[in-house]
Amino acid sequence: MTLAEAQKIVDNWINTTGVRYYNELTNMAILTEEVGEVARLMARMYGEQSFKESDKDHDLGDEMADVLFVLICLANQTGIDLTTALQKNLEKKTQRDAERHAQNPKLK
Repeated sequence: MTLAEAQKIVDNWINTTGVRYYNELTNMAILTEEVGEVARLMARMYGEQSFKESDKDHDLGDEMADVLFVLICLANQTGIDLTTALQKNLEKKTQRDAERHAQNPKLK
């Protein structure tokens, strides 16, 4: 699935199953909450925190998909074409960081 297809699928889901989009500020709060859930799992899976019983049934991929879903909702609501935005962002990073990472002794 492409980013453009994902944006259309999420829009269709919102307008049928989801009834309507939450407002942008509500979705921003939900995005923050979902990122926190990813962070919580990462801290337990790859960090030093131990799992609580309530954490054990969570799936990292599913939590990341929740983040992506809400981000796509925000893009749709604000008129952002994520394909174009990602392409521009990668071009910016490529120009800005063309030498930076290669010359970083911490990465060797």
